Amino acid sequence: MTNIHEECESIDDYDMQVVEIPINGVIDLHTFNPAEINDLLNDYINACVENSILDIRIIHGKGTGTLQKRVWSILKKHPFVGHFEFAPIEAGSWGATIARLKSES
Repeated sequence: MTNIHEECESIDDYDMQVVEIPINGVIDLHTFNPAEINDLLNDYINACVENSILDIRIIHGKGTGTLQKRVWSILKKHPFVGHFEFAPIEAGSWGATIARLKSES
């Protein structure tokens, strides 16, 4: 598991909380602060490659498309991403993106 830091929402608590995310090839971005998506997704991709998980699904939701565009922008720049596209209908359609990662070697 990878530790991801998420700010507490309580006014009285300014410490960072450690959130453990399973490295299993699927990440749902709904629960994360949009400002954290860049670091979160880059760290998650790196962790997947380290664990030999080369097919991943990123759930960003359908909404206005803003988060999907941000995810695709990150994927375009990441050196371990070989290919990505919208997920098939049974895996989220345009509410999710599937990506094929390159191994480190």
